[in-house]
Amino acid sequence: MIFSLPAVDEDIDQGDLIDGCPFPLVSAFDGNVDTASVSIDVHRVIVLTQTCDLANKKVDVANVASIFEADELVTRQILKAGDIKGPLRAGRVWGYYFLPADAGFGLGEMIVDLRRLHTVRIDLLISLCRNGKRRARLLTPYREHLAKHFGDTFSRIGLPRPYETM
Repeated sequence: MIFSLPAVDEDIDQGDLIDGCPFPLVSAFDGNVDTASVSIDVHRVIVLTQTCDLANKKVDVANVASIFEADELVTRQILKAGDIKGPLRAGRVWGYYFLPADAGFGLGEMIVDLRRLHTVRIDLLISLCRNGKRRARLLTPYREHLAKHFGDTFSRIGLPRPYETM
């Protein structure tokens, strides 16, 4: 088992899966900032901010990443089923992290999109949790594995072109 369900009033922690997190979304933009249309997009998210920063109240915002159902990404042809079963599940796909299904929590296979990052106020996350939107918490060592994958995603150094070979 890699998930637990914290009490409703338990503090926010790294690895918390929270449903219904709202984000502003620029839904229309014609090049003029003054006429941009903004709507609200709602996602399941996972908290990425380190537990020590949350527990010691060093932050008033948390970094979160959007989570998508694996089946949805296959249906929308964003990912291939074979990629999910192979390299993505093995942690070899940049920017994505696989979370397995857990019938006990009513969770299907999920993909964390580490390229869809958001900064969310802690009080908003607390309110969502108090209203029953926290679905689960990723347990150790799995949350540390996710944190490492997150760090690796953004610490890589891209080259402008591949090395020339002879």
